Amino acid sequence: MVIWIIGLSGSGKTTLGRALAAQWRGAAPNTVLVDGDEVRRLFAHDGSDAAYTIAGRRLNAERVTALCEWLDGQGINVVCCILSLFPEMRAGNRRRFSRYFEIYLKAPVEVLAARDTKGLYGPALRGERHQVAGVDLPFPEPTAPDLTLDAAGPLPDVEALAAEVLRKAGSVQP
Repeated sequence: MVIWIIGLSGSGKTTLGRALAAQWRGAAPNTVLVDGDEVRRLFAHDGSDAAYTIAGRRLNAERVTALCEWLDGQGINVVCCILSLFPEMRAGNRRRFSRYFEIYLKAPVEVLAARDTKGLYGPALRGERHQVAGVDLPFPEPTAPDLTLDAAGPLPDVEALAAEVLRKAGSVQP
C-alpha cells in the first residue's frame, strides 16, 4: 500500500509522513518513508536551478513514483511525501499501486509564506527566487484526495493524527 501525502512546501508533509511511517512500521516492519526532497538529494538532482523547473520537477516526480511502485510491487508499505504538481500522475497512482490513499495538506500560500520554514516564499514573493510552487509555478490542488487536512494552522497532535490516518487508510493498526 502507498500513502501519498501532497501539499505545498511547509504544509507539514514530512512531519506527518515521519509519524505515519514510524507508527505503521511498529505493526509492519516492511514500511518505508519516501520523501521527494530526499530522493532529489539521493539522485543529486538538487544542485541546479534546472531541477526546480517544471521539467526537473517532473523528472523527480517520475523517479519518486517509480520508486514507490517498485517498493509496492515487493510488498513494502510506502509513505510518500511529495509536492505532487502533476494531476495526471496522481490519477495514474490509483492504477499503479496495489492500494493507494491520498492525503492533501491544504494551506494557503499566505500562511505558508508567513511560516517560510525553508526560506522559499519570502524571496519568491519578492521576485528574487523563481520556480516556487504556489507562487510562480501553478499548484493544481488535488480534486479527489481520500483525505484533506487543514494545514493552515499547526498540525494537531501529529501522533494522534497519524493513528487516525492509518485507520482511515485501512492499513494495519499502529
